Amino acid sequence: MNPASTGASTLVGAAPSLPAPDSRTAPGGPGYRRMSLALFLAGVATFALLYSTQALLPLISGDLGVTAGRASWTVAAATGGLALFVLPMSALSERFGRRTVMTASLAVAVALGLLVPFAPSLGALVVLRALQGAALAGLPASATAYLAEEVRPAALVTAIGLFVAGNSVGGMSGRIITGWVAQEWGWRIAVGVIGAIAVACAAAFRVLLPAPRHFRAGSLRPRVLARTVRGHLANPLLRRLYAIGALFMTVFGAVYTVIGYRLSGAPFGLPQGVVGSVFLVYLVGTVSASTAGRLVGRLGRRGALYLAGGTTATGLLLSLAGSLTAVLLGLVLITAGFFAGHAVASSAVSRTAATGRAQASALYQSAYYIGSSAGSTVGAVAFHAGGWAGTVGVGLLAVLGVVAVTLCGTRAARLAAVREPVPSH
Repeated sequence: MNPASTGASTLVGAAPSLPAPDSRTAPGGPGYRRMSLALFLAGVATFALLYSTQALLPLISGDLGVTAGRASWTVAAATGGLALFVLPMSALSERFGRRTVMTASLAVAVALGLLVPFAPSLGALVVLRALQGAALAGLPASATAYLAEEVRPAALVTAIGLFVAGNSVGGMSGRIITGWVAQEWGWRIAVGVIGAIAVACAAAFRVLLPAPRHFRAGSLRPRVLARTVRGHLANPLLRRLYAIGALFMTVFGAVYTVIGYRLSGAPFGLPQGVVGSVFLVYLVGTVSASTAGRLVGRLGRRGALYLAGGTTATGLLLSLAGSLTAVLLGLVLITAGFFAGHAVASSAVSRTAATGRAQASALYQSAYYIGSSAGSTVGAVAFHAGGWAGTVGVGLLAVLGVVAVTLCGTRAARLAAVREPVPSH
């Protein structure tokens, strides 16, 4: 071999390899709109089914002759079932694929939703709702993991924000529809209508959602799953994000489980249809969730969480007023703060977890819905014991928890910055 030619090839050889272009989807890219619409509809169906009885609790209490606390179990059982099964379902999605698990979850949940109107007793209703929540568990963690794999990191907060916005639309439309339908035909027909709407959403979701291009099947071995879960729980940032999700949802579960009793009772005495229409404030959550990405860009993650917590606390305090206008404005602020905080925290989980994203998201969703179950039950008990002020007290304690956990994160970040060695020049 000619040394000169070798040297020349070394100097003049092939151009340095460039990093492969990111093949994940970006806003405006092929399939992004279909993906966003499909997961938006999945979010609509999930929240409409999960909280289908929440706006109807006063009617369920009257029809079945139970207290607010016992009726609240129709909500707590569904969210509790989801919290318990979200981690096993996320493991199935690692093995069989996100789209497969999401489709099966929606199908089973919809089928159970069509049985709910025929529940003969509170016990049967609670059991059906628990099974429905367990079926829905395949959706939240799988959806965020799907997006983390298929969407570019810069667009991830926005994409997850749109899924969360679908949750808010589902929660809003479900409550409004059930409110007006129940006023005319009773709560059983109302939840049946929600089941029919969920059927349409599930069918459209399956048709629209693009096949995953970046999914790699994982293992179902318990040891592998346990190791992944331990790794996530050992991460201080992920632990803080899980706590924040649970605390925000405690506020939301408490407020929206009890608000129907407050508005239908003295001094407001609103009819069921009007009470259901109050959930139009969920539109505010749709906006705040979908703009969470811009909020993080301006304030940073912790700044956005402080703002979300402050907004929620302000709304809770305002709702103590005896004026209906003040109560509604308080609900607007509570809803805006909650959905913004949830979108920020859930997207941070997906970005933080380099591996086992479905399990990381599942742990967040489990904490989130445990918070919902706790908020629904404790909020109803507090309302029974101390009226609306008792429920607000539960919410304010949870917001203080959000602020405290975020402060811990701020302190940890400052300590890490101080310890980081300064490079010598």
